[in-house]
Amino acid sequence: MTNLLDIKDLTVDYKTDDGISHVLNRVSLSIDKGETLGLVGETGAGKTTTALSIMRLLPRKTGFVKNGEIVFEDQDLLKLTEAEMRLIRGEKISMIFQDPMTSLNPVIKVGSQIRESLEIHRTDMSGAEMDKRVDEILEMVGIPASRKNEYPHQFSGGMKQRVVIAMALTCEPELLIADEPTTALDVTIQAQVLYLMNNLKKKLGTSMILITHDLGIVSQMCEKVAVMYAGTILEYGTAEDLFSGTEHHPYTVGLFGSIPDLKVSSKRLSPIDGLMPDPMNLPKGCVFHPRCPKCFEKCKTAEPAVSVVKGEHTIKCHLFEKGEKHE
Repeated sequence: MTNLLDIKDLTVDYKTDDGISHVLNRVSLSIDKGETLGLVGETGAGKTTTALSIMRLLPRKTGFVKNGEIVFEDQDLLKLTEAEMRLIRGEKISMIFQDPMTSLNPVIKVGSQIRESLEIHRTDMSGAEMDKRVDEILEMVGIPASRKNEYPHQFSGGMKQRVVIAMALTCEPELLIADEPTTALDVTIQAQVLYLMNNLKKKLGTSMILITHDLGIVSQMCEKVAVMYAGTILEYGTAEDLFSGTEHHPYTVGLFGSIPDLKVSSKRLSPIDGLMPDPMNLPKGCVFHPRCPKCFEKCKTAEPAVSVVKGEHTIKCHLFEKGEKHE
């Protein structure tokens, strides 16, 4: 069985006045039908650029795919024309952006904004059928259909995010990309939105890529996890590998150390020392070596290979090469 989405050796550069930023470096990952993949890492790791590359929405004059393939349902999205890609966006692949305020047009009623997707992709539907579908999808995300004639400013932050989710799911896409969909929301509304997304994903059989820096969300929502750092995937595996396994990349260990543990009493958290490297000047060898507590000489000069720990669980680190862990 082929995967719904296969990304192979994706390399993306941003050209700026100061030079070239190497934002993604040979990223490879896959997602099956009905599966949720969590993409985690610090700000600037390349998570959103990965999503924008899939949607073919990189900044036109500055973002360039240098190498790689993005194969969705057996066709390479990078080889499609813009007209062909426009038919896939919204119908087969949808994206929920980070901030609902920038995803909604403030002067158009929310019902009309949801209906727009149907007008583009469901030309066989009558006007009455489209109106009915808008009512159904609003009710599905917990908003009364009677509010479809209201404007975005009449909704709270959580309700706006529900409208954005409704827009993304209108055509029942095969793949939903959610870019930190709960960042702008308070904790209670965050839980409601995640619960809603999970239920709708199961009901519609949609696959999902969930971009987040919150490992708690990943543990609740995802079957697979990819840990990104400086445009590179350092660890990849099932959620069970990540949360129950004992073998981890030092960066993943650092991420776990940065979050509170209710079972352990401590005066402060243990953040990862240092900062993400400048993408215009990535370090030689392993990209994480300047911040790595387990760094040794080889890490500073040679790029590590991807080592298979067990099954699908892979780690890109010299410590795990040849199946032997060095202390």
